[in-house]
Amino acid sequence: MSKKELIVAGGCFWCTEAVFEKLRGVSDVESGYANGELPNPNYRAVCSGDTGYAEVVKITYDESIISIDVLLDVFFATHNPTTLNSQGADRGTQYRSAIFYTDEATKNVAFVAKETAQSHWSDPIVTIVEPLQNYYKAESYHQDYYRNNPMQGYCMAVIPPKIEKLKAKFSDKIND
Repeated sequence: MSKKELIVAGGCFWCTEAVFEKLRGVSDVESGYANGELPNPNYRAVCSGDTGYAEVVKITYDESIISIDVLLDVFFATHNPTTLNSQGADRGTQYRSAIFYTDEATKNVAFVAKETAQSHWSDPIVTIVEPLQNYYKAESYHQDYYRNNPMQGYCMAVIPPKIEKLKAKFSDKIND
């Protein structure tokens, strides 16, 4: 078993976490903040849009069960990578679309996945592929947010369509 990590930003981390938690081979999805300027950021500061951080998820997966290629296909299929600094009603640089790499192999795979995904979108993909500079785990109440708060209004409105996209395109990759 070979554990790997991938850090992506696809808008609100609650949404992104809810999608990736459903995949077979993913052992953990942690909400956090990446590539900002403030030491030890918190949700309020990040939501201001002034810290440079993106809301991200750190996906821990077993590459013998699910590949980074599939994870990136899911990433590009379940959020809109063509909208700059926004996803739905969420606006600001903290909601940007990004892939953060820690090695050249991940960087190369990310660029190929982005290029491949472009054929599914009529507008240009604006997803940033950049080196991970820093990462902080988000506050505990953000972890497993959708699982713990499925009836919260935002969750009810925004997350189910993303999960439906996942089921429609990747049914063979979902945990039963």
